[in-house]
Amino acid sequence: MSRAPADTPPAVALLALDTLWFQVAGTLCNLACRHCFISCSPTNHTHEMLGLAEVEGHLADAVALGLREVYFTGGEPFLNPELEAMLAAALRVAPATVLTNGLLLDDERCRRLAALAQSSEYSLDLRVSLDGTSAARNDTIRGPGTFERALAGVRALARAGLEPVITVSEVAAENATPAARSAFLELLRAQGVRRPRLKILPLFQLGAEVERTGGYEPYQRLRAADHPGERFEHLQCSTCRMVTKTGVWVCPILVNEPSARMGERLADTLGPFELAHSACWTCHAYGVSCRT
Repeated sequence: MSRAPADTPPAVALLALDTLWFQVAGTLCNLACRHCFISCSPTNHTHEMLGLAEVEGHLADAVALGLREVYFTGGEPFLNPELEAMLAAALRVAPATVLTNGLLLDDERCRRLAALAQSSEYSLDLRVSLDGTSAARNDTIRGPGTFERALAGVRALARAGLEPVITVSEVAAENATPAARSAFLELLRAQGVRRPRLKILPLFQLGAEVERTGGYEPYQRLRAADHPGERFEHLQCSTCRMVTKTGVWVCPILVNEPSARMGERLADTLGPFELAHSACWTCHAYGVSCRT
């Protein structure tokens, strides 16, 4: 009997389609963060914007498959002029979350978002990205002036009665320390957020981060021989899929990896996925979930 090579990657089965992601702004963003794992920027058209009809079609497919929650990401989702209509469609069937840099959140928009949340039986979450508790720390990664503009968006959400989550990457090692966690939570309270929440994510050595600090080492790969019998149910790809303008992908992290594209429709993507990418190692080693 022939044996698989020692470096054969394991595979993960889709246990359920709990979570559906939409890359509604494609790779277009009003920022060009130095650690962005898909190198989003004002000029990156690798993935274009989704339209409302496309989102509604995939939502209908997902509901039939047991959908439990929906996420909207980019690029910067609020660059898509149909985002609020997309949110309304999503909130008719499931809880929804938007991942944003916060720069386009003014009082008028936040009041409309609050009205959407209040009219739905499902929850609406806004996740605003920061990479430091000061402009000096944050703006070296996200660009000059972004710290104050993001905090202005947080304050607008709080005034509208929405309680945002702050997403922080480990772009600086101290961001994951207890002291930094406390500082981020206190920063949120100072903006009027009554019940502050914080989500810390490790860095993926992809996209812009490769230029900043380097890519993955050869050992940072999953090999089936090292994980006999493991089903990898803790990985988010066991319960999610990602929709972009170019099709359906296994997860939000690998949308620039051609082999991670699984099909045109959700029905094409219900099979197992081979964990052949170094980013899969990051998810496994750090227990990463992009969910709130």
